Amino acid sequence: MVEFERAILAGGIVLFPSDGVYGLACDPLDRVAIARIHAIKGRDDGKPSALMYFGTETIRELLGELGPRTSEAVGRLLPGPVTLVIANPRRRYPLACGDRPDRLGIRMIGGPLAGAACPVFQTSANRSGSPPVADLAAVDPAISAACDLVIDGGRLGGRPSTVVDLAGYEDGAGWSIIRPGALDEAALRELLD
Repeated sequence: MVEFERAILAGGIVLFPSDGVYGLACDPLDRVAIARIHAIKGRDDGKPSALMYFGTETIRELLGELGPRTSEAVGRLLPGPVTLVIANPRRRYPLACGDRPDRLGIRMIGGPLAGAACPVFQTSANRSGSPPVADLAAVDPAISAACDLVIDGGRLGGRPSTVVDLAGYEDGAGWSIIRPGALDEAALRELLD
């Protein structure tokens, strides 16, 4: 974990195990590192990514800004195999928001990096348009070689996170699935309805 934090804070790119697939991570405030990730993936610079947290202490900065209904929903879903798109009125982490600075994707996972103190800009460790990978050996060698640190977490579950839109949840707009993934709609209904 210390090596992970050190690499992130030094402006590096880390290939790491998330809860379902391998990801790429960097400092969410480092424009150069984020541009490197986009180049590594062959990804459009304007596409939003999520902020990933590794514990409740670090995510508190955002939870305090959410209304009670949204905060309760986030508490039910995180940590877990979901990316939550929440309202971002203070426009935090604009480099992760793409062309919608009023919305921010967030994740929180456990696993081998649980307790890491720094939130990270994260995206899956695959070429843009290719499927995500659950085994480090299946990561494109050019992607691995372009990273400053590679962490082997063994074989992962294989399903990316479910992306859930909660941006209007506080105001009664409900929720919707932006991208299906590891948590199915029935489980979400049970947790959110």
